[in-house]
Amino acid sequence: MRFLILAFVAAANPLAAHEFWISAPDYQVATGAPVVANIRVGESFKGNAHPYLTRNTERFDIVSGGEVLDPGAVLGDRPVLETPLPEGLNVVVYETRDSRLTYNSMEKFMNFVEHKAFEGFPERHEARGLPSEGFVETYRRYAKSLIAVGDGAGADAPVGMDTEIVALANPYTDDVSEGLPVRVLLHGEPRVNAQVETYAKGPDGQVLVKLTRTDENGVSVISVAAGWEFMVDAVVLEEAEGDAAWHSMWANLTFKVPG
Repeated sequence: MRFLILAFVAAANPLAAHEFWISAPDYQVATGAPVVANIRVGESFKGNAHPYLTRNTERFDIVSGGEVLDPGAVLGDRPVLETPLPEGLNVVVYETRDSRLTYNSMEKFMNFVEHKAFEGFPERHEARGLPSEGFVETYRRYAKSLIAVGDGAGADAPVGMDTEIVALANPYTDDVSEGLPVRVLLHGEPRVNAQVETYAKGPDGQVLVKLTRTDENGVSVISVAAGWEFMVDAVVLEEAEGDAAWHSMWANLTFKVPG
């Protein structure tokens, strides 16, 4: 625990973006018990639970043992998931549809690209002849959560989203004392040298932040500790089509290491 606290404090970043994530009151449930999960928007694990809205949702399903399951959500559900799931590792998958925001100043755009370590984007913005204010960014969220039912056995795997984070170890059954490796994918390929933001929430509620980068295989090793909840976030920014200047895609993965 001492190592985790020191590592996260050393790399803490005062700037925070609004994350979109899947949260569960319990990431480990008994066989036959309902699995409950919310979708949240906020900062550092603090955010209101949002209802299930079909107009905002592109995909919502459960991947369990290689099978894709319908969570049975209906319009307005909050929590969005409350149903028994098969024994083993269940991966809750949620993809939003595109949303839009307008930058009223170049300063806000600069703060965003600097915080997310998007190198060269101010120069690309200028080279494309884009305005310094009043330009639009579209964005889409790609969230996953690892929830164990019963023995929690199983493995995460790519689920086919445009960008996603794949856990390369099972936090409920594998030895993760040396860290939990994750791979960041973009259009099915590893993202090399991508910034990964990890939020760790301790049993006492404190939240610590650490920034890492992926290696040549798109892999980053997440420092973890027993009893802590984790949210891993990786964002990519691309040139947009139509009336938008830029399009960002936010990959997110949540899980909890057993205590």
